[in-house]
Amino acid sequence: MAQKWILDKVRNIGISAHIDSGKTTLTERILFYTGRIHAIHDVRGKDGVGAKMDSMELERERGITIQSAATNVHWGDTNINIIDTPGHVDFTVEVERALRVLDGAILVLCGTSGVQSQSITVDRQMRRYNVPRLAFINKLDRSGANAFRVTEQLREKLHHNAVMMQIPIGTEDAHKGVVDLIKMRSFIFEGDNGENIIEGDIPDDLKEQAQTYRETMLEAASMFDDELAEKYLEGAEISEELIHRAIRAGTLSLDLTPVFMGSAFKNKGVQLLLNAVTAYLPNPSEIDNKALDLDNDEAEVQLVSDNDKPLVALAFKLEDGRYGQLTYMRVYQGTMRKGEFIVNTTNDKKLKVPRLVKMHSDDMEDVDVAYAGDIVALFGVDCASGDTFCDGKVNYAMTSMHIPEAVISLAIAPKEKSGANNFSKALQKFRKEDPTFRVHRDEESNETIISGMGELHLEVYVERMKREFGCEVITGQPQVAYRETIGQEAAYDYTHKKQTGGAGQFAKTVGKIRPIPPEEEVNFRFNNNVVGGRIPKEYIPACEKGFQEQLAKGTLIGFPIVNVEVDLDDGAYHDVDSSEMAFKICAMAAMRQAYEKAKPTALEPLMKVEVSAPEEFQGSVMGQLNQRRGMIAGTQTQEGFVVVTADVPLSEMFGYSTDLRSATQGKGEFTMEFSKYAPVPRNIQEELAKKYQEQRAKENK
Repeated sequence: MAQKWILDKVRNIGISAHIDSGKTTLTERILFYTGRIHAIHDVRGKDGVGAKMDSMELERERGITIQSAATNVHWGDTNINIIDTPGHVDFTVEVERALRVLDGAILVLCGTSGVQSQSITVDRQMRRYNVPRLAFINKLDRSGANAFRVTEQLREKLHHNAVMMQIPIGTEDAHKGVVDLIKMRSFIFEGDNGENIIEGDIPDDLKEQAQTYRETMLEAASMFDDELAEKYLEGAEISEELIHRAIRAGTLSLDLTPVFMGSAFKNKGVQLLLNAVTAYLPNPSEIDNKALDLDNDEAEVQLVSDNDKPLVALAFKLEDGRYGQLTYMRVYQGTMRKGEFIVNTTNDKKLKVPRLVKMHSDDMEDVDVAYAGDIVALFGVDCASGDTFCDGKVNYAMTSMHIPEAVISLAIAPKEKSGANNFSKALQKFRKEDPTFRVHRDEESNETIISGMGELHLEVYVERMKREFGCEVITGQPQVAYRETIGQEAAYDYTHKKQTGGAGQFAKTVGKIRPIPPEEEVNFRFNNNVVGGRIPKEYIPACEKGFQEQLAKGTLIGFPIVNVEVDLDDGAYHDVDSSEMAFKICAMAAMRQAYEKAKPTALEPLMKVEVSAPEEFQGSVMGQLNQRRGMIAGTQTQEGFVVVTADVPLSEMFGYSTDLRSATQGKGEFTMEFSKYAPVPRNIQEELAKKYQEQRAKENK
């Protein structure tokens, strides 16, 4: 079997969308139609089995995806690796790491709700990693579903060049199938599981509409293929092959988003979507992947999906399976064989590949070799998420993925003393598998603090501790991750002198600090402007370290200080009494001195909140958001529902779900995600500062 053929027939795709758009249901249907499973189970299945891809008990209970799950299917002669990712924003890192290693994606949209807040986030993540995608408008069997409106939203809200490749045959209860605008044929899905596809002529009442949308599609496709453009302008016959070629070119260049549709739950449209995955999404060799050469000053190297090249693979996800740690790897070039040695370039550790498996949710199949472009899992490999593996012939590192900042913290402790061992084991495991789950010990209160992306994120880990480690825990009140910053420039001129028996300590630093605009997304910048050897070169890093360490905890409300630029302009030293430690202490004191004069300000995380409720509750919803210091960004009404978007401080969002339910007779829903940090109102800042000073006074007694 020629290598070229293998690569041409490989697709690595992700399925991502807003929570509850039907991603897991869609994956379940794909598994059924590709023969991977022989019975369909639903996400909130009454049979108690649950969807195949939601393998965690917690996922099945809550009816949501928490961890991304991988599977491998064959459609025709194409080998497709699929990762089903969570839609809930608290598990956003799962989407990040999946997109980091995937070549293409399916963006699933709800036929009724259309483009929602999390669809926008997922789309932004796809753009960050340049992932070509198809759109699938799901749930067309739902009341109020409208594929044309959702396609329009793709254009307006996400700025996609969205082009319908199909139009629906019937909507809501009457949804039966689709008209394919390339073949100009109708496809109706029948049978208990939609496995019988009846191809036929376009219904008379849709002929005109189909012709109009075909023209639109051809016009869009003609931008990506000169031969097609010529034929289109001449009004000549255009072959299906030519249209496929043009659509594929537009999709791969990210300038076109083909739109498909159906209802995964009612088993309609999924097989045609699979055809589109093989026709339009890229194989691994068509994606531009780069690594850094650690032996050549981190110079950028182009990776080639070739089995004969030296091995480069990335560990993108860790999971504790039944048989120990499972490490998901994407092989970018070369091959990985069972029993061969590979090197972790992050820590230079050499290890033997013990066991290679292909994942199918929580089931697995052993394989002897993984080829370039494949996604596999390994057992017994000690590494962290984001480590690169080579075969020793090259020393490369893959660029890392984007890890968002934590916005919420919780004090946590084991209920029983006997659970301390399992408690620390659990924290260690979770920290290793999820880069957004952070753990630290508060030196002053002597408490263990966990931080994460939201209440649900931390709730899930507390629940997992109980279930997987038999460790009951006590949690404190959720704590918002505030930040501190400065409002103006301030100078410092500090001399550190200490004379005790023997050698003393002497250091002097002079300079200024100033705020960095938040849009630059830089927390700390250091400029060394010292000339004439006023401070010897070897002491400059100690100064930088001192300034940076002092920013770890502000004196206003006791939270990290961000967006600060430090200029070191001048100083003095002593031949005998100066040392790295003296300059570090001097810099820390200088920062404290300047910080007091630089108008310290407290910042709080603002969340982008999207609330959906029946129209009659619009007044209550907006009133509640205003009470919580929310800034309404927009309202939209469709099909008797109102969708309100607002920026609301996280500190005001605790307990919101209960309030919303009682104000909307249980019919209101909301999603929220981190938006940005913003200054806290003066009265609240004073309250926070007072609380912090009281706490310090108590601790110092």
